[in-house]
Amino acid sequence: MITDMMKTFTLRYFLTLSATLLGLSLFAASPAAAQNNKAPADAKCPAVLQYTVERLQDEKPQNLCQYAGQVVLVVNTASFCGFTPQYKSLEELYARYKDKGLVVLGFPSNDFSQEPGNNQKIADFCENTYGVKFPMFSKTTVRGADASPLFKQLTQLTDTAPKWNFYKYLISRDGKQVKSYNSSTDPLDPKFLAEVDKQLSAKTP
Repeated sequence: MITDMMKTFTLRYFLTLSATLLGLSLFAASPAAAQNNKAPADAKCPAVLQYTVERLQDEKPQNLCQYAGQVVLVVNTASFCGFTPQYKSLEELYARYKDKGLVVLGFPSNDFSQEPGNNQKIADFCENTYGVKFPMFSKTTVRGADASPLFKQLTQLTDTAPKWNFYKYLISRDGKQVKSYNSSTDPLDPKFLAEVDKQLSAKTP
């Protein structure tokens, strides 16, 4: 009789445990539980944008992943260069296309000895001379062993390092395509605008 009671107890325990485990399994598979397993916030950020840089005006850290999903134009700039008037074209390009998904990112550089000022002087020059509104970042090394990680990757992806100021890298929405353009390519050049339109028309996966 004792043996029968033990068998009955064991069977009830087994059934209770099985029901409990089944319930936990169903909960874990439910939509509410799945919400706790979301991918990290930067999961959709292209590798080429997974960098933190400092804003020009106040040197506050900025994560470039905030521009994920947009067409991104990266330009190394300088205040005392024959191509410096391209600031005007870049600003016009940004104003024309920003609502369609284009962002221009400017990175002042003294790699070619034409940007000697500090960040504040550069910021004042850009605003007062050309009314620059597109995002600008702290003075940056863009070529060679000391190049910033962003420009090292852009160089690797295009097999081309900036050869002079106002070199341009156009990054597709998904970050999988990066094209380089030399300094003499004006941002409002019809052929360049055609490529911008093409990239803007492409949808992210």
